[in-house]
Amino acid sequence: MKKERDDMENVLQDDNLQDDLQPEYDIKNLRVHGMGTGRKSFGGTVVALEPDAAAIFGSAAAVNEALRFLIKITKNNAARDDAPTAVPAGTA
Repeated sequence: MKKERDDMENVLQDDNLQDDLQPEYDIKNLRVHGMGTGRKSFGGTVVALEPDAAAIFGSAAAVNEALRFLIKITKNNAARDDAPTAVPAGTA
């Protein structure tokens, strides 16, 4: 951290530093948006799809629909597997 702070101080003290920020931009009101895993979350979970999987779906809604369908099928199959097997009459 100290090295980064020292490097930044050296850059700020550099007389050759050119400020190319246009005058119409008010630097006091600029917002910096975080990038990567440490960025601010707005309550949702972000899942990155591999390119081959992403190519199948046209939107986040399509991904959600497919996942909900898969969840429903999985739950139905699990419930069916847990149900007692009926023994046909006259075979026992």
